Amino acid sequence: MSAVPPAPGALPVLDRTLKPLPTAPVRIVHLGLGAFHRSHQAWYTQHAGDAGEWGIAAFTGRRPDAAEALSAQDCLYTLVERSAAGDSFEVIGSIVEAVDGADVGRLCELLAAKETAIVTLTITEAAYGLAADGRFDADAPAVAEDLRALSAAASGGTGPGEAGVPGTPLGRLVLALARRRDSGAGPLAVVSCDNLSANGEVARRAVLGLAGAWGQGLAEWIDANVSFVSTSVDRITPRATDADTTEVAEKCGYRDSSPVVAEPFRNWVLSGDFPAGRPRWEDAGAVVVDDIEPYENRKLWLLNGSHSILAYAGQLRGHATVAEALADPVCRKAVEEFWDEAANHLTAAGLDIPQYRQALLDRFGNARIAHRLAQIAADGTTKLRMRAVPVLMAERAAGRRGSGSALMLAAWIDYAASGAEFQDPLAADIRAANAVPGTGRIQALLRLVSAGLAEDPQIVALVSALSGTLSANPAGSATPAHT
Repeated sequence: MSAVPPAPGALPVLDRTLKPLPTAPVRIVHLGLGAFHRSHQAWYTQHAGDAGEWGIAAFTGRRPDAAEALSAQDCLYTLVERSAAGDSFEVIGSIVEAVDGADVGRLCELLAAKETAIVTLTITEAAYGLAADGRFDADAPAVAEDLRALSAAASGGTGPGEAGVPGTPLGRLVLALARRRDSGAGPLAVVSCDNLSANGEVARRAVLGLAGAWGQGLAEWIDANVSFVSTSVDRITPRATDADTTEVAEKCGYRDSSPVVAEPFRNWVLSGDFPAGRPRWEDAGAVVVDDIEPYENRKLWLLNGSHSILAYAGQLRGHATVAEALADPVCRKAVEEFWDEAANHLTAAGLDIPQYRQALLDRFGNARIAHRLAQIAADGTTKLRMRAVPVLMAERAAGRRGSGSALMLAAWIDYAASGAEFQDPLAADIRAANAVPGTGRIQALLRLVSAGLAEDPQIVALVSALSGTLSANPAGSATPAHT
């Protein structure tokens, strides 16, 4: 007869009294405190050979909830590594301070400190705010709001709720970099960990664009003193559930309000300079390279691209998770066809595409990782610009149709018209485009992803022909899954 687990209220709370992990000094500031950062960069930092020298101060994005929950348990949390064979548990302590993202005063204080050497970012692809052609758009509403806040901050307060607090992570970063310049604390590195091709260059353009629009000579100082490091990051990290919290209590004997669930696989490739130093992340398996582009493209196209296909086609066909969608032969065939196209343009030495594809099938098929398709489907206009468009254009340039990558776009178009709720920075424009009659609707939607697609009649015709081919669920209904 199995023992009855203790009631959660009878268990101690996870904190540094219960788990006396060392507290390292803050040398890394992170923007975008969420599950992925905690399963990836925080894990690598804890497992670096010099982890005792590198503590992380992590700032939330839109809401303070995650910071409040972590602070209540001394910033400790349990990483649940979930494989087909079972779960393992590890307490992570590399985050030593969790802060409301609106507390720009604390952000400025930390960046003004000479000890701070690195700023890492997981702010989502859409948060960089560049136009579809990759240029900084000073007229974008969020940028205009940030510029007003930066001007107000130059005259006074930066506390939560005050007029001088920029609304976006990049606006807050620009303000904090101005404080670092004024303090004379010296150079540092900004490390983007978002799923963007050349994400370091994207971050550089966005930060310099905003700083230049603000003025005060800040852009020149940033250009001379801040390095922008590009990375390729990989670890599937679904949202934790109440069941995960209960499992941690039962298996570990303590209460943890903020566990993180991740697959066993992890990968981190970095390229760029760290003028004020960095942890020995390579001790934990990170790879430092001179040319990151082949690794970025392999991950963006094969992993993230197939995720997008599964997210849109899978929900249209009644599925809720990656594992469910991959088990559907129609979705699996769409993934394989896109992979075949992408592989034509992944020819650099050492990429080992066949082995990488097989590993993805094994990872995606792990039904114990409930990676929800609705979560992946967010921000389609930004993601497809990096996942489908480069492969489609490369295939067209090689004289091939590009049907596999065009099918990804068609699946997104069908999903956008299905009535399912979705998050996208261009959500209002998507709704307006969906109201355009006839084939003009396809053209209007493609224009939101890339103007070049919309102006090519052959691509518009191809996507139009493929639209609807993945819309029926296995039972034959065209009703999408609302997850």
